[in-house]
Amino acid sequence: MKQFIIIGAGQSGLAMAYNLAKNNQDYLVLDANEQVGAPWLKRWDSLKLFTPTEFNHLPGMPFPFPKGYYPNKYEVADYLKAYVEKFAIPIEFNQKITSVNKVNGIFEIKSATASYQAKQVIIATGPFHTPYTPPCHIDIADEVNQIHSENYKNPEQLQQGDCLVVGAGDSGVQILSEIADSGRKVYFSGSDKIAAIPQTFLGKTLWWWFSKIGFLTVNRYSRIGKWLSKGVQPVIGTDVKALLAKDNVIHMGRTLSADANSITFQKGSVNSIKNIVWATGFKPNFFWIEGISFDEMNYPTNYRGVSADLDGLFFIGLPWLYTRGSATLGGVWKDAHYLMEYILRRQQSLKDTDNNSDCQQNPHLAYSSKS
Repeated sequence: MKQFIIIGAGQSGLAMAYNLAKNNQDYLVLDANEQVGAPWLKRWDSLKLFTPTEFNHLPGMPFPFPKGYYPNKYEVADYLKAYVEKFAIPIEFNQKITSVNKVNGIFEIKSATASYQAKQVIIATGPFHTPYTPPCHIDIADEVNQIHSENYKNPEQLQQGDCLVVGAGDSGVQILSEIADSGRKVYFSGSDKIAAIPQTFLGKTLWWWFSKIGFLTVNRYSRIGKWLSKGVQPVIGTDVKALLAKDNVIHMGRTLSADANSITFQKGSVNSIKNIVWATGFKPNFFWIEGISFDEMNYPTNYRGVSADLDGLFFIGLPWLYTRGSATLGGVWKDAHYLMEYILRRQQSLKDTDNNSDCQQNPHLAYSSKS
């Protein structure tokens, strides 16, 4: 049995592993993929980070590129691999966890092929779990090639004919731009009132400005944080107005319905579409964890990563876990540091309780996660 098991070997799981190792904790990382960085390598070929090098550091190891450089997905994956090697982080791959259950004070963790036990568990599986595709996709003709953005690589995947891109977020806009640049006729489904901001302004990167004005440190419980966390995130680095003005890009508004012959939008119906890329996001899935509650977005109820339901259960890498930077490569270290400090206080409280039989205080309450 381990003192800690971290589920997920992405950036958040590795940041926690670093902190646990630094504090001489007994731990193991479990991951569903075959290698470190696999989720990055599965994304589309031209993907680059919105954040330049100086905002991409995990604790203990700088991102190895010049200031102002925007790394691609391969460079991010290589960085994560090098991070694991440098700190000798123990990981068992190909272990997709199907259940976590606390029994008699011990967490039982199971995959299809193995079982584990731990006194404490850190869930670091990120926010992107189940690809979401609108229900009308089942009514579309079988000969139409449908791809979720999770599986989109490049325009060469597409068959001959017109394409439809659905989704007005960063992924949808970037994929729309790439397919349009290939010369293909592309229909776009989504709002045309897309907030877009450039990657640089007055010679400084967007993230430099964000850090100066405090945008990255506003917490989700503040008035501004509550407003920002529930709002639509702007598209970064793409001139959306110029993109939608291209001759081969046709904006159709929102998708309304579909049948075997055509797809109907707010601005009419189209029957020439041969390919669809659904950049319609993901839904979180934490239902494999027994005994926890969920918020309105189906994320586990927590405060700064400390479970509201199970003592010894923690979360990291969720969007707006505490700030806008919580789910970013260079921002997760702050949440990892906070959780490590909380864990150390919790351990000390347990020791104090063991050493003082008159102390009836619950260690989870004695050191509130809201401190």
